[in-house]
Amino acid sequence: MKKYLLKRLVLIVLVLMGVSIITFVISHVIPGSPAAMWVGTKPTQEQLDEAIRELGLDQPLPIQYINYVKNLVQGDLGVSLRTRRKVSEELRSRWAATFELVSVSLLIAIIIGIPLGVLSATHKDKPLDHTSRMFSISGVAMPVFWLGMTLQLLLHGYFDLLPLQGRIDSQVLMDHAIESITGFYLIDSLLTSNWPGFISSVTHMILPAITMSFASLAIVTRMSRSSMLEVLKEDYIETSQAYGVGKGTVLYKYALKNALIPTITVVGLNYGLMLGGSFMVESIFDWPGLGRYTILSIQTNDFPAIMGVTILFALTYVVLNLIVDLVYFLIDPRIQTPGGI
Repeated sequence: MKKYLLKRLVLIVLVLMGVSIITFVISHVIPGSPAAMWVGTKPTQEQLDEAIRELGLDQPLPIQYINYVKNLVQGDLGVSLRTRRKVSEELRSRWAATFELVSVSLLIAIIIGIPLGVLSATHKDKPLDHTSRMFSISGVAMPVFWLGMTLQLLLHGYFDLLPLQGRIDSQVLMDHAIESITGFYLIDSLLTSNWPGFISSVTHMILPAITMSFASLAIVTRMSRSSMLEVLKEDYIETSQAYGVGKGTVLYKYALKNALIPTITVVGLNYGLMLGGSFMVESIFDWPGLGRYTILSIQTNDFPAIMGVTILFALTYVVLNLIVDLVYFLIDPRIQTPGGI
């Protein structure tokens, strides 16, 4: 186990190095003048030269990268060219919003997708199965921006049931400020019994979470169905049924436990996809997370911010996939044998 963890940690470092090198090179060779953005409008040549020296852009690219890595190891991600604030502070203020939205969306996909996949597998080629597969196909095929705007049009514009955009109502936030403990509005408002803040956060969360979870929900459903169909054909399942073991016990204690491993793999991979897909959803619902911040940074060639977001997303993705791999040990004890991981 320790050897496996050490190997994975080394791979994480190598992945982060690769991501940082690729992103650093691309962000520095694309057209645009970071020095001009740093100085402002109508700069003189002297001001541009001074900005180039201040930003270290007069040095060769490998030296610039080495200096960046030295600062990165110390937790310094640089200063945003657009906002003039430390990138680490910008990411810290926005990371919780994105992470909360993606986590709730993934939770919705798991809670609905796995039981739906099990039901589809146990009712193979029946109306429920056909409906589930049609739902899965539509979830993968439906564009996120179209679904988001349609939900806004129906549930806000037509029925006036849910707020259009934002993370919380501004008036509620002024009257019932949420004390920051974890950075997650839902958790912090619960911990402090701030019920107006909690209700407002939930209502603002529904539309973007449903929009983001729909594609992942379809994938989780299809993978759960496929895995359950394979497991239900195993000899030990048929033997358990022949000995009169209850149907619920066979399905949820024996079959589902073994079918969960490929499903968990898909869930871990989908978390990374949802992080990348949050850009579109956050733009549609004006969600104050990393997505909108990243889009603005790309549009203005704010390379310190681009580097910071990329490294943060990469780190989150590889750490979560490591956690997913470790969950395998809890689900299937056979993985701990010499022939396992």
